[in-house]
Amino acid sequence: MSRTRRARRRAIRSFAALAAASAVAAGTLVDAPAAHAQPPLEVTTVADGLTIPWGVVVAPDGTVLTGERSGRFVAVRPDGRKVNVKADLSKIFAVKEAGLMGLAIDPGFDETRRVYSCQAEYTRPGAFTVPGEIADIPLPAPQTGQTIRVVSWRVNDDWTEMVRERTVVDGIPVTSSGRHAGCGLAATSDGIWVGTGDTATPGVPQDRNSLGGKVLHVDRNGAPAPGNPFPGSPVYSLGHRNIQGVAIAPGGRVYVAEQGTTRDDEINLIVAGGNYGYQPDRIPVIYDESVPMTDTGRIPGAIGPVWSSGDSTIATPGVAVLPETGWGPYSGGLVVTALKGQRLVFLKPSDDGRRVVSKTEALTEQHGRLRSVAVAPDGSLVLTTSDGGGADRILRVRWTE
Repeated sequence: MSRTRRARRRAIRSFAALAAASAVAAGTLVDAPAAHAQPPLEVTTVADGLTIPWGVVVAPDGTVLTGERSGRFVAVRPDGRKVNVKADLSKIFAVKEAGLMGLAIDPGFDETRRVYSCQAEYTRPGAFTVPGEIADIPLPAPQTGQTIRVVSWRVNDDWTEMVRERTVVDGIPVTSSGRHAGCGLAATSDGIWVGTGDTATPGVPQDRNSLGGKVLHVDRNGAPAPGNPFPGSPVYSLGHRNIQGVAIAPGGRVYVAEQGTTRDDEINLIVAGGNYGYQPDRIPVIYDESVPMTDTGRIPGAIGPVWSSGDSTIATPGVAVLPETGWGPYSGGLVVTALKGQRLVFLKPSDDGRRVVSKTEALTEQHGRLRSVAVAPDGSLVLTTSDGGGADRILRVRWTE
């Protein structure tokens, strides 16, 4: 190993300790009050035999739709029938964290039959991909012919086929490694919200000209939504690492689930033009993950999280807003899924939504890695597991008290 490389590694290790100390001093680590007793939950299996079902949505009639990361839509009808939905997913770029990712259902689905997906696609057949064993090296991977797109689909009446209507958003970056691809979605009456990943590239989160490491807000046609903070841009907020979940609360509050480095998974409340403080470019060329998730030292005014996992991460890909009733003391609050942590985390935000006043955890290590979460019309939760190899399931969770 060269003297320069040894020096860089020593610098990264020393910066890690400083980063943790500065995060505590800046108040970006949000400690919730003591947890409540174990929630009274009932868990049933909706479907099994799946492999990495990434996103999940529930239609007004109760049909559950998920998409496997490798490129397959699966619907589960209200009577329990599992349907392999025909759809052209031939261009899917399914490498590491990239593939068929977030889903959102149109608020007017009964009339439009429209579903949105966020998906990584090849732009050039046979493009080179970085082997998995070197994908995590902290150097930017090349872009060799891949992109991430938000796509609208029209579903037929019996859920046997989805027809691709159009690309709504194009040019969300992804590299040949597939690392930090995002990609969370939510659809509301005023447009589509997209949470993206930073592609593990040092300058991306703070670059307003890049769609990576951002929250985007666009109208149904993909144009920047009215009221966006940067004229002519779909960018709504910046300074993010890897957003895989987006949830909209009544009244329009936007929450995102953002995965941390070795610590500090975050739930963030998104404000127009907000900078959430991730800037992994402290060492030239290196993707420096020893920086704080919210680096108020280098980014004055950076916005800290509503809640943080602290040390260490539990890997939080999904977030949903709970119904106003039926979920005990957490009614109207948030629920967060965890992959590494293999649990649900229930959070009750303060009245202004900027901090957490109570927290509890459930289902710890009972159902494997929990990825996506959606609220069904009957108020139950629908979750997907993420263990791979055909062992994954769609679960339904109810509060039984």
